Amino acid sequence: MASLTGRIANFVSRRLPALGRVGTRRQVSQFRASKGSKGNRFMGRPIFLLDVVGRKSGEPRPVMLMLIRRGDDLLICGSNGGNPEAPNWYKNLAAAGEAYVEVGDERWAVNYRELEEGPERQECWKLLTAGYPDFASYQGFTDRRLPVGVLSRKA
Repeated sequence: MASLTGRIANFVSRRLPALGRVGTRRQVSQFRASKGSKGNRFMGRPIFLLDVVGRKSGEPRPVMLMLIRRGDDLLICGSNGGNPEAPNWYKNLAAAGEAYVEVGDERWAVNYRELEEGPERQECWKLLTAGYPDFASYQGFTDRRLPVGVLSRKA
């Protein structure tokens, strides 16, 4: 059964996407202005900032994502609240293959890779849903397989 927050996120992303964009811009501004000490939580859970280049615009496209760690790597899920299509930030990241992340006041470059079906994806899916259970709700809202990715610090 989907949680209330999961249903709300699904509704907003489907019916009120402009509201989500405004909220993201506000949170990114707050996060950056405070060097990560404010705007670093969503629904009580830690989040981080991903800066990825837009695949059409060539401009930086910041987005706040759930902070789920696996060792030194950050795990991501292109859930889009369980909508039929992957979110634009995920499409941008898949096209670019790299980005920058900000966790607190630290910023670093990352490489991206999407996980195929198998034990590593299963392990990461468990970590993602343990860190943010609504990912499981979002999977229940759509027929597409939610993409799971790994962000690894560049050397």
